[in-house]
Amino acid sequence: MPAPANLPVGDETIGAALERRARDTPDDVYCVFEDRLLTIAALDAAVNRVANGLVERGLRKGDRVALMLPSHPDHIVAILALAKAGFVRVPVNVHLKGAALELAFTQFAPHALIVDRRYEAQVTPLLAQHPVGHVFWRGDDAPAPTFADLSTYEDARPPAVAPMADDIIAYTPSSGTTGAPKGVRKSDRTLRAGPIATRMLTGRVGGDILLLWEALHHGAGVAVVISAVLERITLAMVPRFSASRFWDEARHYRVTHIHYLGTVLQMLLKQPVRADDRTHGVRVAWGGGCPPEIWKAFEARFGVQVREGYGLSELVTFVIVNPDGPEGAIGKPLPWYEVRLTDADGNEVAAGETGEIVIAANDDRLGFLGYYDNPAATAEAVRERDGRRWLRTGDLGRRDAGGWYYYAGRAKDSVRRRGINISAWEVERVINEHADVEESALVGVPGELGEDELLIYIRPASGRTIDPAALVAWCEPRLPYFQVPRYVAFAEDFPRTPTQRIRKSELSREVAGLWDRDAAAHRSR
Repeated sequence: MPAPANLPVGDETIGAALERRARDTPDDVYCVFEDRLLTIAALDAAVNRVANGLVERGLRKGDRVALMLPSHPDHIVAILALAKAGFVRVPVNVHLKGAALELAFTQFAPHALIVDRRYEAQVTPLLAQHPVGHVFWRGDDAPAPTFADLSTYEDARPPAVAPMADDIIAYTPSSGTTGAPKGVRKSDRTLRAGPIATRMLTGRVGGDILLLWEALHHGAGVAVVISAVLERITLAMVPRFSASRFWDEARHYRVTHIHYLGTVLQMLLKQPVRADDRTHGVRVAWGGGCPPEIWKAFEARFGVQVREGYGLSELVTFVIVNPDGPEGAIGKPLPWYEVRLTDADGNEVAAGETGEIVIAANDDRLGFLGYYDNPAATAEAVRERDGRRWLRTGDLGRRDAGGWYYYAGRAKDSVRRRGINISAWEVERVINEHADVEESALVGVPGELGEDELLIYIRPASGRTIDPAALVAWCEPRLPYFQVPRYVAFAEDFPRTPTQRIRKSELSREVAGLWDRDAAAHRSR
């Protein structure tokens, strides 16, 4: 399919854009980390050294290079070096261990690994079983060869090899909450499309400062990294997300834009009210997953405009954006995509009805490029209809009469009770409004009558204790009877995906010893 005339994702690659910026605006500050400045010119030189160091050691365009690094400017340098030389980046979640970490070695068989020494205990046993051709350790007293050897390589000129716009340069892990992760094939063009879509959502301009807290083993963080290459904006990088330090960091670095994922906004709202809650320079909070009630509360308390969108690992950071529409809406599709809502048979549903979000690219170069070495999963994700390839997202949505789309949860994250399919997202968003609840996760457990009973996991707010009976009593006037949980369990934290989604498959379905509403009611008789 030919590219539409208005396609704003051109052929200038990430590496070429960085070289242009280093030539035209060398003194622009790309990133601030622990009050140390990294200019565009210094970044470009560091990227070239690492890229050339890898080439000198025998790596070639298209080779797979795994990165297992903390949130640090060195990680940014490594990401951009791989992009410049046309290596295929394999991001590795630094929290993985055991069988989950081994999958990165067996599934992607990297030709090289760049890894921080703090993860040595996790990685060394696996390297003995799955040797990697080149391993570069980062950190003090690291065994040779080291990342320092790469970053001090003498040749700081652009590497002699470079990718084309549609070459595959990354396998981004899909962030689903069930099943083994799959590597989404990403081209240079699709990796640049996300930041361009983000700019359309946020309206940011040159001179703006973005707080970079996201883990760089996930596509959302990488999109922010690439944004500051394509635009004259600055990143204020912090090692990790901290709800208690968030606004102090935003003030310190004069941040203008903040990004949210998962329950980030909810966690910020749960922090104690402060007199300086609105004393900062942040204008826009942008991201995905903000319920309407959180939207209003966040804007009212912090004086920041919320801008919601919808995207997924299989395509780009945002496919649907809401820069100025109604609260609670994820927006309208970008001109690069067509979006439909369909029933189980693939037929489009009417306005106001809930259906699965399916997406077709108006230019195949911005479409779903498939999963690495997994044709079965690729075929399962795509439905051919009307001569086009529609990506089945597994997400539910509805569309109003004005064409605005609203998120309605995951199709597979539902529980069937009393003959009714219950969206876990609908229950959790209500329970998360409770003042003593930091976060919740709803799962189904087998009931005596052959359908699910509801088990709610609660992570209490800091310093709070929750009486299960009181919590359920609080839920009863706020939820339909069939959505009120039967069992209540407590958790200090949850297993998570890189986007802070809770991995519900890892939550126990054992109910023995849990608070049980039915048992409590029986005892009270």
